Amino acid sequence: MVRSSTKRRNDRLEVRLTPKAKSVLKRAASVERKTVSAFILDKSLEAAAETLAARSEFLLSSTQYDAFVAALDAVRPRPRLEKLLKTPSVHE
Repeated sequence: MVRSSTKRRNDRLEVRLTPKAKSVLKRAASVERKTVSAFILDKSLEAAAETLAARSEFLLSSTQYDAFVAALDAVRPRPRLEKLLKTPSVHE
């Protein structure tokens, strides 16, 4: 889960919303004992992380998969790329 930083924040984001939406956000923030700003920031960062994570996987039909594999097989060896791919990910 992504947590907002306790460091001083300088950037500002403004949002326009209906009175009903603001009321819902206030109630939800209150339930979690947070300010509306902290609640919105935390939930937005969580949603952003999920959205970005969803981009790491994609589905292909069998025809698309075969074309993808053929394109990968057609690539000539690149030593620097091979080294990069053998280096452990920061997510591991």
